[in-house]
Amino acid sequence: MHRIGIPLLAALLLPATLTGGGNPPPAGITVDKAKRTVLIDAKIAPRKLAYLKGEVYPIEVIACWPHPRGKKAHETVVTIDVMPSAVHKALEDIGLKAGKPVMGESDAPPAGPEVKVYLEVPDVGGDVRRIPMERALVDMKTGKQPKKLEFRFTGSTVKQADPNKPEKSYGADISGTLGVIFPVSDDTVLQTHLTMKEEKYLKLETNTRILPKEGTPVKLVLVAGK
Repeated sequence: MHRIGIPLLAALLLPATLTGGGNPPPAGITVDKAKRTVLIDAKIAPRKLAYLKGEVYPIEVIACWPHPRGKKAHETVVTIDVMPSAVHKALEDIGLKAGKPVMGESDAPPAGPEVKVYLEVPDVGGDVRRIPMERALVDMKTGKQPKKLEFRFTGSTVKQADPNKPEKSYGADISGTLGVIFPVSDDTVLQTHLTMKEEKYLKLETNTRILPKEGTPVKLVLVAGK
């Protein structure tokens, strides 16, 4: 019997509507093969959620579904409404191949091709400006921007959504998480080079000096690295 690796198994479990050759991306996702770029409709996420009674958690996620569907909606930069597996497929469409995610304390870094991550936000005069993801964040203690974040297209692990049923699913489609800054989850499509050691002292907040107000429509931009 042949063993199937996690990235391949995850690809096999992508929804059938996303795996057919030539199928257009779903609403909310734009693929530019010439520029090797994927654009995703998003909104600046709220930092205070009513059910948390005023408590604000540090940012650990760049994009996920909004509350209550999104399991990490209380610690994200933007919210999205697309399936993470659809973004996985879009990244494959621009020529990338998923690697392997990690979770928690791990000796191995996340594997996968580099993806540059930006936010495209409204600018004066109806124009837009593109902000690298690290510029959209600040250290809560110092107010300074973190160093460059190096994202990898890891793809998600595969999970059993219902313990009473044998069917398995693309894990990020259960959590709704598209990208994490620290390896707090492997149910995601993108991970950075940062580890849980950095998570202990690097507490991040959104950079309200350059980001528009909460709820503003923006684009999450993913560009294939060289």
